[in-house]
Amino acid sequence: MAIQVLLADDHQIMRQGLKSLLEREGFTVVAEASDGREAVRQAERGQPHVAILDLAMPQLNGLDAAREIIRASPRTKAILLTMHTEDPYVLEALRAGVGGYVLKTQAAADLLQAIREVMRGAIYLSPGVSRALVDAYRARTDLPADPLSPREREVLQLVAEGKTTKEVAVTLGVSVKTAESHRTRIMEKLDIHETANLVRYAIRRGIVRP
Repeated sequence: MAIQVLLADDHQIMRQGLKSLLEREGFTVVAEASDGREAVRQAERGQPHVAILDLAMPQLNGLDAAREIIRASPRTKAILLTMHTEDPYVLEALRAGVGGYVLKTQAAADLLQAIREVMRGAIYLSPGVSRALVDAYRARTDLPADPLSPREREVLQLVAEGKTTKEVAVTLGVSVKTAESHRTRIMEKLDIHETANLVRYAIRRGIVRP
């Protein structure tokens, strides 16, 4: 049976290129998504063997989407795609159970191997990412614990993308009052009280792209 793959990237050209690559090698792309929230829905519905997720996606970034997918579909292995070797989220991604971290610049060379590695239970890191991890450990640096809950991270991403409280509420299927309450708690936890500074924090933490 062919390995079933979910592809999630907000750039259609990237998805098409990866789909072509995977299908040539005998993998079956069973679903595609252009944002993290749709990726989670597709994974819950189809329970694919592998979910390949762009780290910087709208509505729900790849890391948070991976967390939800791993929880909703335990058999699905998650692989993150990123442009950045220095991204501090690689450490948190591994702690979250992500099986592979592949640089987009090396995707053609690395992705096939990454899928095969994660399917046998191993962890795959693009060589550039591996060096970044080694450097981080040698420098004794690590990502500080995230003070926000998964739901608060979702709200933060939507706020940073310019959504109003009402739009956040509609996207998450909650009341406006609940959405406002989440936003208030985020500001209190982070000790940030202006939207512009929330956006900067979200960019710095890799939740949204600049």
